[in-house]
Order: sequence, then C-alpha cells, then structure tokens
Amino acid sequence: MKHSEPRISVVIPAFRSERTLPELCIRLGKVLPSVCPEYEIIIVEDGGGGQTWEIIQALAAADARIRGMLHSRNYGQHNAILSGIRAARFEIIITMDDDLQNPPEEIPALLTKLAEGYDVVYGTPCQEKHGVLRDIASLITKRMLEHAMGGDVSRHISAYRVFKTHLRDAFKDYRNPFVSIDVLLTWATTHFAAIPVRHDSRTVGASGYTLARLVRHTLNMVTGYSVFPLQLASWTGFLFTLLGMCLLMYVLGRYLLYGSGMAGFPFLASIIAIFAGAQMFALGIIGEYLSRMHVNSMGRPLAVIKEATFPVNSTSNKEGSRSG
Repeated sequence: MKHSEPRISVVIPAFRSERTLPELCIRLGKVLPSVCPEYEIIIVEDGGGGQTWEIIQALAAADARIRGMLHSRNYGQHNAILSGIRAARFEIIITMDDDLQNPPEEIPALLTKLAEGYDVVYGTPCQEKHGVLRDIASLITKRMLEHAMGGDVSRHISAYRVFKTHLRDAFKDYRNPFVSIDVLLTWATTHFAAIPVRHDSRTVGASGYTLARLVRHTLNMVTGYSVFPLQLASWTGFLFTLLGMCLLMYVLGRYLLYGSGMAGFPFLASIIAIFAGAQMFALGIIGEYLSRMHVNSMGRPLAVIKEATFPVNSTSNKEGSRSG
C-alpha cells in the first residue's frame, strides 16, 4: 500500500523525564497528524530509574501509536537512539530530546527541507539554552565531529534531526558499544542540510548530559571513529626527526666552518631528537596498520544500495562485503 506522504517514526531517548514526556506526547499528537498519514512514537528509557518507565507504559496503554522500550541499564543517549532507530517501522525517522527543548512544532519545517532532496536535516538551535561550560563542551564536540564526519555539516548537528529510514541499512550490523548517530549517518549519505529552529529553555529538571559526559563522548567518538590520534603520532615523529636532523646539520656546519669544538649539549640534543622522532615515526607506521584493522572491525559497509531495477540479494551482498 502506497502513501501520498511518508509515514513517520519519532524516536525519543528518555532519561528521568517522567515530568516532560506526557506534555511532549500531547504536542506531538497535535503536530504529526497534519504532516503524515500515520506515525509512531518510540520512547527508549535508558535506565534512568524513577517513574519514567511507568509513565511510558501508561502512555503506550492509552495510545497504540506510542511504543516503549526499556534498557537494562544506562547505555548512553546515542545507544538509546540507535535502539529506537532499529525498531522504527516507517519511512522517515525523527529524533528529538525528551526535555521539551526541541519544539515539536518545528517538525513541518524539517520535513519541508527534507523534501528538497536531502537525506538528513538537522534542526540547529537559533540560540542554545545551556550553561557556558556546556556550550564550550558542545563546541569542542562539534569540532571533533568535523574531522570524524569529514564535512562542514558537523558544525550544525543537533539531537533534533530528521532522516530517511533506509539510511540505517549502512549500520545495521554495527555492534560497537561506542555510538555516534551522526557519524553512522555519514556511512550512508553525504546529502546533509540544516535549518535554524527554536530551542526552548528547560523548565523541568536538569540535563543528564553533564560536562564530564560530553568530554567522555568526545573522546570515545575521536578514538572510535577516527584514526586522527594515530596519524598525529606519526606526523609528530616525522617533525621531531626533521627537527633533530636540522639541529645536527647546524652543529656540524658550525664545526666545519669555524673549526670550533662541537658543543656537547646541542649535539646530544639533536641525536636524542632524531632517535625519539624515529621511534615515534615507527610507532606511527604501526599505528597506520592498526587503524586499518580498527576501521575493518567497525563493519562499515562498502556501499549501500538505495534503489535497484532488479531484486538484490542482501545476503550475497553482505557476504561479498565481508570477503572484500
């Protein structure tokens, strides 16, 4: 059965949000019927405790379009989103926070931008309502994402995103416990866009995304999806080797030109720099091989087939990508 407009799955990671979820579902229930023929709301309780799961159960009992999932423990926001993405049944997925800072009323604008031919659209806050430390940590995270994602769109990412469900095929076999939804989406597409949206102030509770969690997420993202640290070690070793050789040539040049005795400290420093740089460079080369093993272990697909004019055997493609 075909629909004139795509159906929508809304994925909400929940963490101690029993006071905000009822209002969020009411507001979604007012917006979604006007933009799609059918929808579902998937709320993933990420082991936060409190009364959140009981509230989700009550909401699901009152409305069949609301579906709840409970993690056995706290795995993190992105892991909760990934659980919801994998459970989504409809053609379009919208992810949003549970704290009412992402206004559901902005959904039509996101869908309009997606209809222009993009695969992923971010709702970038016009002005984020966070503290100074949180804003600084978010800025650092986005700069790190810029390297991991390989694009300028990382400067505009947010938890408020809409994308086409078929993109999840690119990471359906992903099993690494360190998850970054934004990086995983780059495995499937380069068609990103962002539009400014309203970002409301938090009126209930406090953010579970503390500065320490943001820093940990950034480190996991850089080491989990990027080989930049290994490449940095290699380039550092090369620069130290070059510096040591230049210093040694300077010391030897002074000796040959002026016939003065070779200074002990500069000569010793140059030798140490050369050998230390050579060791770091050698470790960097080893790191390059380790980085290739690391990339292979992520299970990143060789290619994702968006459409085909003939039936595609997904099993053979999967085996082919593994053998490749």
